[in-house]
Amino acid sequence: MSFEVPDDVRYLESHEWTTVDDATVRVGISDFAQDELGDVVFVELPAVGDEVTAGEAFGVVESIKAVSDLYAPISGTVAAVNEALFDRPELVNESPYDDGWMLEVEPSDGVDEAETLAAAEYADQIA
Repeated sequence: MSFEVPDDVRYLESHEWTTVDDATVRVGISDFAQDELGDVVFVELPAVGDEVTAGEAFGVVESIKAVSDLYAPISGTVAAVNEALFDRPELVNESPYDDGWMLEVEPSDGVDEAETLAAAEYADQIA
């Protein structure tokens, strides 16, 4: 099976993705991760203003198959949460890189891409 792995995002080994946009980093889960989970039925996310720590869980995604923690790619303050997911968690399955994004974080120490994988590296990991 072939999964969407956009070149313009970075990935964590735990299957979260990130994009950097001026002052914030947008976070979601990859197409591979949403496929492995199956139908997403619930998403638990932090509130705007909460602090997240790189490598630590910031939320939970629940599917018909499993409950999985979501891991922060960076440390910082939550600047935005995709509230549409509370009413329509299936957006994670339908559009993981667009409408299914989860949160935006204002980094506390800048962005270190050395901790993330480029698209080709991530594609190799999930192959």
